[in-house]
Amino acid sequence: MTERTVEAEILNADQRRRIDHWLAKYPDDEQGRASAIIPALHILQDDNGGWLERSHVAAAADYIGMPRASAFEVATFYSMFHLDEPVGRHKVNFCTNISCCLNGADELVAYAEEKLGIRLGETTPDGRITLVREEECLAACTRAPMMVVDGHYYTHLTRERIDEILDGLS
Repeated sequence: MTERTVEAEILNADQRRRIDHWLAKYPDDEQGRASAIIPALHILQDDNGGWLERSHVAAAADYIGMPRASAFEVATFYSMFHLDEPVGRHKVNFCTNISCCLNGADELVAYAEEKLGIRLGETTPDGRITLVREEECLAACTRAPMMVVDGHYYTHLTRERIDEILDGLS
């Protein structure tokens, strides 16, 4: 199967249109086009239930015109991308860097694991929530401890606040 065939089989017209929107924002040279890989991966991940198959990454790279290896470097470096395995409808990341750790993040991670009956990296049996991972820093040190749920920051966490947030996820 040629690279062009993989791209044609994976990307639909709407996805190409949305990726083209992002490509138009960058210079039309190799480096500029490669800048669109992050939004392209977000588009494909969102359309695939919150995770990327390797064929998605390859198709995005082919469409943008960048080396596949470079696209895989992006997809595996950033924790916002979930590669190779389905994840829950809601993704939860806890910050455990120094400010959050000093403010009880480790205990709150353990509490969330106990509450949900899963460990970091796992998904609840109903597919509702994935405790993605501990993050080194989510840039909310003055409001520690904190977590990100589906891209939204929740700060000044307590057990009660975690209950409220997790129980509110449909």
